[in-house]
Amino acid sequence: MKNLFSVEGKVVLITGGSRGIGEMIARGYVENGAKVYISSRKAEVCDRVAEELSEYGTCISLPFDLGGMDGIEGLANAVKERESRLDVLVNNAGATWGAPIDEYPEDGWDKTVDLNVKSIFFLTQKLLPLLRAAASADEPARVINIASVNGIEPPALETYAYSTSKAGCIMLTRHLAKRLAPEHILVNAIAPGPFPSKMMAATLAQAGDAIAKNNPRGRIGQPEDIAGVAIFLGSRASAYTTGATIPCDGGSAEV
Repeated sequence: MKNLFSVEGKVVLITGGSRGIGEMIARGYVENGAKVYISSRKAEVCDRVAEELSEYGTCISLPFDLGGMDGIEGLANAVKERESRLDVLVNNAGATWGAPIDEYPEDGWDKTVDLNVKSIFFLTQKLLPLLRAAASADEPARVINIASVNGIEPPALETYAYSTSKAGCIMLTRHLAKRLAPEHILVNAIAPGPFPSKMMAATLAQAGDAIAKNNPRGRIGQPEDIAGVAIFLGSRASAYTTGATIPCDGGSAEV
């Protein structure tokens, strides 16, 4: 049972890794000895965060916009140029869009669904050669998709494409898990609740105290909470877990 939760020496790619939940997960892996690549749309921010995280270990910036196939293929090729295997892929890049139902725009819907579902499938597809190279019966490769509790329980906010796309992410996780398990590639999802992130900033500014008070744990999520679940899913401790969606929300969607 020794080193059951170790991710030391693993090669990890985290999309949307320059802020919020992605950065929290990236720091967790870096501090625990993994070689981490982070990707985000804004090159300057991605480079800066990678440099900051490199104080704790190894973190490399690969900035790409995953909202279209050019960016997806570009990121996959950049990883292939640098690595012969990929132990853990964390599909975290995401977007949201809120508007009243009578005004909800098509471009907002398409942008959200493309990034939150389409990019997950096609980036995973493009990186399958590296995931297969890392995978074995004793040490499977991992794909970790970041969904949301809004994909489990309908939110009060009018973020229709977001909740729909996160529900789609959960089903895509299950479908990929079934297909890839025979190849020793495990696919799981995390469904975060409220965490301090840019995506949640406006909501927390308006109602952060109420959200924390109404949470069964009496608080919002902290970096260690989400990093801990992600490290579990990337370590030997989860070698018999695939197709699962693990809420990390203080019980808000379950209690």
